[in-house]
Parts: sequence; C-alpha cells; structure tokens
Amino acid sequence: MYEEVQVLTHSSIRIAGNQIIYFDPFNVEGEPHDADIICVTHDHFDHYSPEDLAKVKNAATILVCPKTMKDALSNSGISEEFTELVAPGDEMEINGVRIQAVPAYNVGKQFHPQANQWVGYLVTMNNVIYYIAGDTDINEDVKKVRCDVALIPVGGTYTMTAEEAAKLAEIIHPKAAIPTHYGSVAGEAKDGQIFADLLKDKINAIIKM
Repeated sequence: MYEEVQVLTHSSIRIAGNQIIYFDPFNVEGEPHDADIICVTHDHFDHYSPEDLAKVKNAATILVCPKTMKDALSNSGISEEFTELVAPGDEMEINGVRIQAVPAYNVGKQFHPQANQWVGYLVTMNNVIYYIAGDTDINEDVKKVRCDVALIPVGGTYTMTAEEAAKLAEIIHPKAAIPTHYGSVAGEAKDGQIFADLLKDKINAIIKM
C-alpha cells in the first residue's frame, strides 16, 4: 500500500503503481523519463520546476496542474494536448487512475492563499487512495479528506508544523501517514521523526526521506 511511495526530496514524490506518477518533481537525480502522469500542486519554484519536469517526462506524459497556473506553463515542455488543468473539487480519470483536486491553502498566513485555487490531490490507483496534500494548513476542506495513505507537509513556516500535521493525520485517520516538505527548503531533518513520534500507537507513520 505504501511500499510503492517514494519521497525523493522535500515535496517531490513518486508513486509506482499501474502508472508511474510524480508529484512536484524537484531536484530529481538522473533523467528517468518514466512519468506516465505528473501532478503539480502550485507554481512555487520547489513544486513547479520545468528543469525537473524535463528529467521525468516522456512523449506520452500527461501533466496535471491548477487552472490558475495556465500562464506559467509555457515552459513546461509538455504540450496543451497533454495538459489537464484543474480547480479544487475537479475529478478526472487518466489511464485508469482516478485523480481529484483537493483545496490546499494557508490559514493565518499568506504564502498559499485560498483565492489562488492551488491544490493537493486524491489519487486512486490499484485500489489504494493516496492523499498528496500539497502546501496547506489544517482547514475545513482538508479535514474532509478520506484516504488510505496521506502524504502531509510537516516543515512549518509555509505549511503545517509537525505537531499540526500530526493533528490533521489524527482527524483524517489514514492507514499510513508519510511526512513531506521538510529538511531542505523548509523545516529540519528532525521534523519527520517528530511527526512519527506524535502518531506512535495511533497511526502507522512511515518516514520515506
């Protein structure tokens, strides 16, 4: 269920099921060119990196991005024909994978305003529902998420702290929770362990980075 999940660095995630899906590829090592689908949550440099899209995409790769990023996609290297634009709440099926865009926004800080309509993703693949939260705080929208595996930002400053992320995990109660968004651009290496320790004996917290 979670063995196929890799947190490559920061919020750069790769999930290998019946499709290879990347989320916010960033600082990718090598040039695997193995992405069937790439989902981008928003246009900050550590989430939308054309240089890293080029490393993972191939001729058939489909790019999924928020509609509000449309003007920024001219350098994505992926044609409009292979690009899907989404707003929070939108759902689609790509190559047998169900993808739903989930609101992702801050509460009490302005790095990721709700008005920008940036997103996280609920992805159903191989009968597993993965939640990739994107850059978000706890809010009424994310509290409604139901999933099997949750990948949640824990680094603070721009997103939830480890303590807040653990609180969200307890609210949505996935079968497994994986910390992201710490240790480089934001947060410290210890934040993932703090998150896991707070969920001990409550939720299976797995450090993947």
